[in-house]
Amino acid sequence: MSTYRRCLHHIIFATRNRANTLPDGSRRELFAYIHGICNNLECHVYRIGGYRDHLHLLIDVHPSVSLADLVRTIKINTSRWMKDGQQFPDFDHWQDGYAAFTVTYADRDRLINYIKGQHDHHPTVSFLDEYRALLRDEGIEMDERYLP
Repeated sequence: MSTYRRCLHHIIFATRNRANTLPDGSRRELFAYIHGICNNLECHVYRIGGYRDHLHLLIDVHPSVSLADLVRTIKINTSRWMKDGQQFPDFDHWQDGYAAFTVTYADRDRLINYIKGQHDHHPTVSFLDEYRALLRDEGIEMDERYLP
């Protein structure tokens, strides 16, 4: 008998202190780099998006990879790559934590469209307000001291 699974996760993390260090013209290269990291770990990327101070990822995480290891690998490798290159001159560090939510396959397209629309809604909605709303919608009690 074969093993069947689908482990979709919506992963969100910000730059340290929510600094605007992810310029509009350079994020596509960052997304491609993250996509390569995920492919190397046999994780399927459905969508990567974000704004100047944070990222959203919709990824089917391979069962051989823990979610924490995936996020840690993405953050460590992108930090090194961003600091070594010229595209992100003001980037210092990612926030220490992250948020991750499981997603049903039925919600996949809705979430892909939400991630695609990041550039459109963030001029009027701050990342912190978005983050609070996402945590609240998932029933997660938050401690404001630990918000990114």
